[in-house]
Amino acid sequence: MRSITPAPASTSTSAPADRQYLLEQIGEAAVVQVYADGFRDLPLGEKILVWHLGQAAIAGRDIFYDQRYAHNLEMRDVLEAIVTHPEGIDRAAFEAIERYTKLFWINTGPYNNLTARKFVLTCTPDAFAAAAHAAKRQGARFPLQAGETLDALLERLHPMWFDPEFDPTITSKTPREGQDILTASANNLYADVTMSDLEGFAEEHPVNSRLVKRGGQLVEEVYRVGGRYSSQITAIVAHLQAALPYATETMAKALRALIAFYRTGDNADREAYDIAWVQDKASPVDTINGFVEVYMDARSIKGAWEAIVYYVNREKTTGIRTIAEHAQWFEDRMPWDRKYRKEGVHGVTANAVDIVIETGESGPTTPVGINLPNDQGIRERYGSKSVSLSNVNEAYDKSTLPAFRSEFSWTGEEAGRATAWSAFAGELTTNMHEVIGHGSGKVDERVNGSPQSALKEQFSAIEESRADLVALYFLPDPKLVELGLLPDDAHDAIVRTEYEAYARNALVQLRRVREGTHIEEDHMRNRQLIVRWLMAHTTAIDVRTRDGKTYYVMADPGAFREGVGRLLAEVQRIKGEGDYDAAFALVDTYGVHFDPALRDEVVARVDRLQLPSYTGFVMPRLEAVTNASGEITDVEMSYPLDLAAQMLEYSAATRHLRA
Repeated sequence: MRSITPAPASTSTSAPADRQYLLEQIGEAAVVQVYADGFRDLPLGEKILVWHLGQAAIAGRDIFYDQRYAHNLEMRDVLEAIVTHPEGIDRAAFEAIERYTKLFWINTGPYNNLTARKFVLTCTPDAFAAAAHAAKRQGARFPLQAGETLDALLERLHPMWFDPEFDPTITSKTPREGQDILTASANNLYADVTMSDLEGFAEEHPVNSRLVKRGGQLVEEVYRVGGRYSSQITAIVAHLQAALPYATETMAKALRALIAFYRTGDNADREAYDIAWVQDKASPVDTINGFVEVYMDARSIKGAWEAIVYYVNREKTTGIRTIAEHAQWFEDRMPWDRKYRKEGVHGVTANAVDIVIETGESGPTTPVGINLPNDQGIRERYGSKSVSLSNVNEAYDKSTLPAFRSEFSWTGEEAGRATAWSAFAGELTTNMHEVIGHGSGKVDERVNGSPQSALKEQFSAIEESRADLVALYFLPDPKLVELGLLPDDAHDAIVRTEYEAYARNALVQLRRVREGTHIEEDHMRNRQLIVRWLMAHTTAIDVRTRDGKTYYVMADPGAFREGVGRLLAEVQRIKGEGDYDAAFALVDTYGVHFDPALRDEVVARVDRLQLPSYTGFVMPRLEAVTNASGEITDVEMSYPLDLAAQMLEYSAATRHLRA
């Protein structure tokens, strides 16, 4: 599980004052460079370890492209062929194609990563075809099938580029009446499979397989060496093996377990890897690599591939580790039924980290906090690991435009608090979300350790709500001052800042959903759910208007916390019992639907100020320095400051794996 809401970190004292963070803005998307200053101080062995793990991350990138949409890789090949051969292309057409391509890279395909809705090319089909032919005359190569012409290729892919109603939604958990959540979703996790087909069907590889129907029978195409994505997975395994000599003993054990899982694809080996990864508590370098999060699957079962490589930021780790060390104290005081409280909380490991590379579902758009593994049974028996992505938080903070903090604040005092405390409050809340939010609670035995199977498409929104509510509930607790996590004289201001920001966010996030009247993305659903539930059941939040503008105003922090506690108790009950009907009613009532007129107002306000809706990140670039014998003698880090250059480099590095 992860947190995607930016929780900016405090300014790094080592960062140059003139450092460039915001590189460009492409429509609703900001492009931001992320920095990893501590890398230069790592010992050589750890740098080499990061290098090999980074190569594994790049090797698997195209897995997620294919999982996300079956036509993604062909579409990307066409776009990259055109944008790398601009000579002779009409300027207006090229600018439209280049803009679309950058959005395609940021979102890993033609679907907005937050709204799940499709976006299309703005030039005409004829202009696009002319650009492709001009690129071909300049030597561009296109992904033609046997005997296929360029015109036939463009015609075959025409609806993917230009028709917003063809495969309109990547993940549809709330489809139109009469539609099935699987067939209404355009992702490539299923082929010709409906929910009714799955009745009575037991998946042997629930997380790491694509389900297809052949001859009327369901078949699992397993992601493993020799199975689906074999070339990419074989390359990942080779890089992981190369990393082993540089890993700590506990990390090497986890990497060997991951290699075994990649070779067999068996669920037992996946569990063995999760356990070994959780038990590696102290390695200074670590990676997340595999089929992890289930947000893209309408059923919340199938894992999307991702890779993250990071090292511990020791300077910023103290706070998050303090939360983890006192996890039992928080567990004992959760406002839910005692039967859902864990006893003897163990294995909660927490670090603040600096990422070096993220690919797949984690890049170029990235979470700011992560808690894994997602397997409920492993969490309860072995614990979990939480990481706060410090340099991502810092990049968000440094690239945030001041208007974001003022346009939707009711008073100047509220905006001032946001400027003074939002970075601190947001990072602390994110840490609690991951460590004592996702890491807390237990479920009833009749759920069989798999609440996601019971809650189906509602699971992710419920679980993200639960983690947010835990953080919001404990933020005002004097225990945080006692633990040294925040200053006593600013405690009230910090609580008010975070509660105000949370209320505002439910309004501001509507800018991301520019079409339709409902929300698909689970993190957005959970935040809408919490705020609108508080509006309906407490006096915590007022809806006010001034000069034709709407504001969500946090009016009573005491009522806010009291309401959060009540809602948290119910959300934990829903998860603990696997109560699908209650989950559906809660999410559908408060988290899915919104007033399109209010959305249009918000969109007009942010567009007037040219504020972005989401962010794509450019990663640091690593280059291995070798001697005459080919041995790595150093690993140098640089910063591309260029989204296109990095995306094209990644594509070139992995194209041979698709042969």
